[in-house]
Amino acid sequence: MNYPLQKFLVASFMAFAFTAQAAELKVGYVQVDKILQEAPQTAESGKKLEREFSPRSQELDKMAKQIKELETALDKDGLTITEAERRNKERDVQNIKVEFQRKQREFREDLNQRRNEELAVVLERANKVIKQIFNPSSLVTVLAILASFIIGGLLIAFANENVQAAAGYLFARPADFFLAVWNSVIGAYDALFRGSIFNYKGTSALLMIKPITETLAFATPITLAGLGLAVAFRSGLFNIGATGQIVFGAMFAGFVAIKVDAPVGLHFVLAVLAGILGGALYGALVGYLKAATGANEVILTIMFNYIASLLLAYFLKTPILQAPGAQNPISEAVPETAKFPFIFGDQVRIHSGLIAMLLAVGLVWWLLNRSSTGFQFRALGHNPSAAAVAGINIGLTYVLVMAVSGALSGLAGATQILGTEKFLTTGVAASFGFDAITVALLGRNNPFGVLAAGILFGGLRAGAVTMQANQGVPIDIVLVVQSLIVLFIAAPPLVRTMFRIKAQKGGAK
Repeated sequence: MNYPLQKFLVASFMAFAFTAQAAELKVGYVQVDKILQEAPQTAESGKKLEREFSPRSQELDKMAKQIKELETALDKDGLTITEAERRNKERDVQNIKVEFQRKQREFREDLNQRRNEELAVVLERANKVIKQIFNPSSLVTVLAILASFIIGGLLIAFANENVQAAAGYLFARPADFFLAVWNSVIGAYDALFRGSIFNYKGTSALLMIKPITETLAFATPITLAGLGLAVAFRSGLFNIGATGQIVFGAMFAGFVAIKVDAPVGLHFVLAVLAGILGGALYGALVGYLKAATGANEVILTIMFNYIASLLLAYFLKTPILQAPGAQNPISEAVPETAKFPFIFGDQVRIHSGLIAMLLAVGLVWWLLNRSSTGFQFRALGHNPSAAAVAGINIGLTYVLVMAVSGALSGLAGATQILGTEKFLTTGVAASFGFDAITVALLGRNNPFGVLAAGILFGGLRAGAVTMQANQGVPIDIVLVVQSLIVLFIAAPPLVRTMFRIKAQKGGAK
């Protein structure tokens, strides 16, 4: 199993800590501290290698000086000595050069070998730590969510006016204070439940089940984008460009839906395929640049997010996408022939994009665990060098991984414009792209885990509105809960300490 940030962190570490030697090793004292940069993780290894190879480096330095002195003397005395003496001295210089080159080559080989040995030790330690962060047990995951809700409850209580008023006479009537705390927390989470899962106070069956439909409506694009990132993470690529890929998917889908005339049925299919294609192309471009130039995918996807957002803002101010006569950056409404059909009618927002999302979950699971292409993806994420030795085309696989990742995010964008939003605006991606990163990590890059995490975050989004309307709880509290979930997932030892859980043998301590 690949761990999403493992490759990113380790690769970054290797880039500056173990810089490749120059094509020709310079003679003289080899500055091991430049080979092993000042990274804290490698300080011990760097000192060890410096102590080990400094004598040999100094020896090479002396030989280089000797060669230079002999060549200088030969040039100076070349006109005053006999031809035989000159040839003998040239032969001596050449012999020393050959010996120097041999020792230089042996030095380089031995240094590379020892450097790789030390690197393996450092990477093994890094892998253990990173695995502990990104592969916590299911129990730790559940407890992390529980801890987030507990702390969120405390924040809700502290912000409640009744609690603040009761705190003024806490020592006189402590029961009033604790009752106010209880009522504020229970009331808030009750509102969250009624807004996200089931409204037991609803006056009709439709109103009772509407909250879960809202949750699923929010969960659809988040889960799709999370699936895309999970594919990239499992393949060793830290793709944080879901936002840009969602935007491109929405642009392509919106353009085909609005500008292309096609028969009923075909029009919808073309629009959805356009969204998938838009995201796939945008993702594949990142994979191509990485394969062709070695550029870091993190930097590429960050920049591509900005490019996509700015392109959308520009197109919504031109006849390409802007609605005729509109003063604001907004497109025409998506025609009915290109919309995702509603599942329970137009009184609730849930549409058949949910079915597409569930199918995508199954498809991604099959892709990663049962297909030969998925095996290549996982091999790339586990060890790119071993994958290359096994005959896998690394460059092509980079492109395929990012294309699949982008296609899923593009489908998320299509569900937004063709299902939920119905108009193309600059906010079409909302915060789904960055929520998807959390969802992929929380789901541990497992498609079914991503689905569960996506529903959780969809529920938090849907319930936050009811919390604010009924209890006056700021929506920001929900964002705090989401952030705390990420924090605790990234720190399993902290969760174990909070709940007094002993680490398993071989696990985090």
